[in-house]
Amino acid sequence: MTSESTSTIDIDLPLEKSWEILRDFTQAVNYVPNLTGCELHPGPEEGKGASRRVFQKNGKFLDETVTHWREKQGFVIRLHEGDGPAPAPFREACFIYKIQPKGEKTQLTTTMSYTVRFGFLGKLLDKLFVKKALDGAVNKIARNMKSYYETGVPSNKTISKA
Repeated sequence: MTSESTSTIDIDLPLEKSWEILRDFTQAVNYVPNLTGCELHPGPEEGKGASRRVFQKNGKFLDETVTHWREKQGFVIRLHEGDGPAPAPFREACFIYKIQPKGEKTQLTTTMSYTVRFGFLGKLLDKLFVKKALDGAVNKIARNMKSYYETGVPSNKTISKA
């Protein structure tokens, strides 16, 4: 069973400006909490097949590869570790960035879509802990994106001290 955590927020920028920032696959470190760096993998820098490795404050890394790309609308990234699957507790996980015009502003929707491992136990953990934590994290990412897009100042406190 697939679970989702979603957040929607308005960004005080026109769609074109928001897309200019969103399409730059190196920008996540400026708004995703606890990231310390980002490296693009060889290959395309944007569009389907673009891939990056993000480094986390805890010393771990996560690979993210674009699986769907819609110009000026958003994209979907698959979360995985190297050539393997998504990190535990996930069997599969993807993050969806979607933008659309809302008058002179941009409406941003961020969604984490995932299935958990570990059968019944995984589903129980999802219901008790994982979903709630992801709801907060996805909302934080959306709020951080709004702040970063509107001000140009990184909202990820892990790097803003540098």
